[in-house]
Amino acid sequence: MNSDYMPEVVQAVPGDDFTVFAYYSDGTVHHVDIRPLIARGGVFQRLADRAFFEGVLTVMHGAVAWDVAGAYDETKCVDLDPWVMYEEGPIVADPLEVTAWLPESYART
Repeated sequence: MNSDYMPEVVQAVPGDDFTVFAYYSDGTVHHVDIRPLIARGGVFQRLADRAFFEGVLTVMHGAVAWDVAGAYDETKCVDLDPWVMYEEGPIVADPLEVTAWLPESYART
């Protein structure tokens, strides 16, 4: 990794089995398994509820976060270190590109 690059998440998308696709400002997408954190319990226990996990997943201040209070208050969220996610989560193809569909009239020739 470029030592001058400070990882910043710009988008977060829930995946299957309590995973997150973290989209970084350098154009990479990292796939991160959140189950080990959920297993720790504590502040991560709320993420075990699938509806909560998907429903409040967001990005706050360049990090994957879950908006616990529903007010985008960084003091009332569960957030993950973007640097750790960047280094530990494998780079994957953009899952949204794989599922995107365009009508034939927009197809490139």
